[in-house]
Amino acid sequence: MLPQNAIIGISPEVKRLYQIRLALVCLLALAAAGCKAQTTPQNGLDQKTTRKIEVLVRARLNVPSEYQIAVGPRTPSDMAGFDTVQITFSLPGHPDHSQTIPFLISKDGNTLARLSKWDISKDPADTIPSSDRPVRGNPNAKVVIVNYDDLECPYCAKMHAELFPETLDHYNGLVKIVYRDLPLEEIHPWAVHAAVNANCIAAQSGPAYWSYVDYLHTHGQDVTGPERDVKKSDEALDKLARTQGETSKLDLAKLDACVAKQDESAVRAEMKQADSLGIQQTPTVYVNGEMLAGALPTSALWTTIDRALISEGITPPPNAYNQPAKPAQPGQPGAPSQPDAKAPTPKPAGTH
Repeated sequence: MLPQNAIIGISPEVKRLYQIRLALVCLLALAAAGCKAQTTPQNGLDQKTTRKIEVLVRARLNVPSEYQIAVGPRTPSDMAGFDTVQITFSLPGHPDHSQTIPFLISKDGNTLARLSKWDISKDPADTIPSSDRPVRGNPNAKVVIVNYDDLECPYCAKMHAELFPETLDHYNGLVKIVYRDLPLEEIHPWAVHAAVNANCIAAQSGPAYWSYVDYLHTHGQDVTGPERDVKKSDEALDKLARTQGETSKLDLAKLDACVAKQDESAVRAEMKQADSLGIQQTPTVYVNGEMLAGALPTSALWTTIDRALISEGITPPPNAYNQPAKPAQPGQPGAPSQPDAKAPTPKPAGTH
């Protein structure tokens, strides 16, 4: 290589070629040095920050050690002062066990946040379908109670007793109640069959449907029987359905055909819908979209109904759960004790 001062006096063409070659050598040297000293990877975060993110996320989210965590590229976000990083959790060898979650990282790299966005453009009451099922109560009521029910479930029977007649009578004309099917067939072997029969009845008469549901929720043990024979339970359900059809003067030929067919497609569709809502147990009740899981006490149910009524501009009827407690009267449990009366001063004998 020519010394730098040798550039003087040579032709412009040679000088230009020499400058290009020198520039290339410098770039290669810088690139080599950069490979050793580079601390900012392609995701826009230095290695130390990436490590801090992984350790923090593992600790805060209790991520199992066998899961891998990959911190994605840093990209602009719509949150002032923050960028977005996509963090992927994966289990090696199991491509179906992978999830990517967006996080926020502050511009200075010192704060990591997880922001959940929820769509509130829709009325919660509209997210739980109810228009295609038999209704009890006022069909035009502004508060809708949707109960995901299992006709073999003892806790559902308890909720059923809580709803009918006490709750329905108390909110007379202010609510309507709808049942949707969620038979837990793994633990309740005749629940699907019962739901199919109930729907066969509902296709002809709403009141007859409710009578059938009432009976099953009060005679579940009779249907199960001491032998717990599923075939016998199914036969009992079919006899009960026909008896209900006769009592309600339904088209018995049509009812018999529906019961004999045992088409589970509608029930399965409702089960799939419940799964999409994340429902984990029965009963699960929605009051204008607000969820209550399990057989809860009347106080919890009525307090939720009251909230829904108030949001619709309706004053709830008074009950023991929405009225201020009255102070206990003296002598009653919980009442403050009366001050002791001053003892009379003894009088000398012979005085009044």
